[in-house]
Amino acid sequence: MTINKIKNLIPTKFQDALLTLSDRKRGRYASVFDDDIFITSYPKSGNTWLRFLIGYLVHGNTFTGFNNIEEKIPDIYVNKEYQLLKVNRPRILKSHEYFDHRYKNVIYIVRDPRDVVLSYYSFHQKVGSIEQNYPIEKYVEKFVDGNLDRYGSWEENVGSWIGARETSKHFLLVRYEDLLENIELQLSNIANFINIQVDDESISKAIEFCSAKNMKKLEREQNNNWATTKNSRKDIAFVRSAKSGNWQNQLPLSLAETIEESWGSLMKKLGYL
Repeated sequence: MTINKIKNLIPTKFQDALLTLSDRKRGRYASVFDDDIFITSYPKSGNTWLRFLIGYLVHGNTFTGFNNIEEKIPDIYVNKEYQLLKVNRPRILKSHEYFDHRYKNVIYIVRDPRDVVLSYYSFHQKVGSIEQNYPIEKYVEKFVDGNLDRYGSWEENVGSWIGARETSKHFLLVRYEDLLENIELQLSNIANFINIQVDDESISKAIEFCSAKNMKKLEREQNNNWATTKNSRKDIAFVRSAKSGNWQNQLPLSLAETIEESWGSLMKKLGYL
């Protein structure tokens, strides 16, 4: 039985007990500096795509994808404290944490939870947290209850950041769907937020490099070099369709209604209902 399967049997509030002392400075326990910039989201909301886009805007051709993403924009769950402290400041870091007052500068990417649950379901199959035939009905129940991980439910995670920081000039909310619809505008806003100079050519190159087609190619070539995918199933892709609205064809209507009934107010606020 894998560690992921073992963790899945333990209530999320007790999962931190599985961490070794050397690992306790990862994730929510990692050191934070005032000039850090966090790319934050609930899991499977487009965080990796945004990391790629920002990685290319900031580092240009020296950013090669999954091979060096942990060097350029580290994941606070993958990298240990000493590794994170070696990153040049201001650091740009990836996080899935619910509200943390120490995060002074946050780019928060949000996605329709009906699409999120399908992507997360596939991811958990890929890393072995659930079996291939795990009932989607049971999975959605755990998703709504916030029992899939230690990041809270989608509503708790998203709502904690919007409630605390919505009007702050140090908080930038990016909808995954808006990134798909007008990526040039969104990248321009992001560049302004992180205070880097970009032009139309650099934005175009970033978009091309981070297209779903190219990211799928990079995943096939580099998946053994990235901590997130190297020990996972290779028959299930990490990079999926990069589209919105797939839930309409893939998620049973009753399950979509369960999510809508649970989080309708926040979904309406974000334009998903």
